[in-house]
Amino acid sequence: MELNYNSTTALRTFLDENGLGMRKKFGQNFLINPAIRQSLVSALDAPAGESVWEIGPGLGAMTCLLLEKGLAVRAFEIDPGFSRILRELFAGHDGFTLVEGDVLKTWPDATPAPYLLGNLPYNIAATLLADFIEQGRFFKRIIVTVQREVALRMAACPGSADYSSFSVLCASAYKVKPLTLIKSASFYPRPKVDSQAVLLELRDEVRTPPACFYPLVRHLFSSRRKTVKNNLAGFLATRSIPAAMTAAATVLEKSALDGGKRAENFSIADFTALAQIIEDMRIL
Repeated sequence: MELNYNSTTALRTFLDENGLGMRKKFGQNFLINPAIRQSLVSALDAPAGESVWEIGPGLGAMTCLLLEKGLAVRAFEIDPGFSRILRELFAGHDGFTLVEGDVLKTWPDATPAPYLLGNLPYNIAATLLADFIEQGRFFKRIIVTVQREVALRMAACPGSADYSSFSVLCASAYKVKPLTLIKSASFYPRPKVDSQAVLLELRDEVRTPPACFYPLVRHLFSSRRKTVKNNLAGFLATRSIPAAMTAAATVLEKSALDGGKRAENFSIADFTALAQIIEDMRIL
C-alpha cells in the first residue's frame, strides 16, 4: 500500500477507493505540505530509541517520519477507518503501537512517553492539553499544531488581550514558543482559519501547585471585567465559604496583591500565592 501524502487528488482518490471519508466531527485535516511535516518532526528533536505519542495520525504521514527517525510511536486515532489503514501500513513494525478511540478517554491508560507530536483537532486541542497538565502527565517536549487563536492564548503574557486561564495553565508547566504559521492551503480539506505550530518545553522544575490552583485560576478569568477581589469572592462562595467577600479581602491582604486589578494583570506567581494562602488558611 502506497500513499502520496502531498497530493489532494491522490488522497481523495485513496479515500474513495477504500470507502473512507473525512468526518467534520473529528476535526480531520491532512497536513499536505511535506516541508512543514518535516520541520515539525525536526523541532520535536527526539533522539532515536525514544518513545513518542502521536495524536491524530490520520493516514500516517507524520508517523512514517517518526518511525524513520527510529522512534517508538504510540498513535492515538479515533476514526475506525483510518485505524484500519494504519494497521495495514505499519503491520509488523515493532516501533508502532495503535491506540484506537477518543484520545480524551484513552490517554490515561496509555504508557507514558517523554515526547508528544500532534496535529490536534481544533475542537479538543485546549481540553486535551489542559487534561495532561492538570492530571500531571508531563512531556519533555511537545510539538502541536493548533488553531492560531489557541496558539496565541497558549503563549500570551500577563496584560495582553490573549492572556487567559489557559495561558496560565500552559506556562505553569512549560516554556511556550510559537513556531511556524501554517496557512489553510497546507491542509486538506482546507480549514477556514490558519493554524500554528507550538513548542512546549517542560520547565526544569515543575512543582505541584496547591490543590485549588487550577479551579481558582479558571474562576478568576471567568468574568474578565470583574476585579480579582470580586471574582475571588465568587470562587469562595461556590465553595460554600461564609462571608465570602470578607474572606476574599483577608486572602488578598495576606498576599499583598491588589484585588482591584483584573486577572489578566496577574502573573503565575500571583495566582500561586493566592492559592497557597487559601490552602494555608484551610478555608476550603
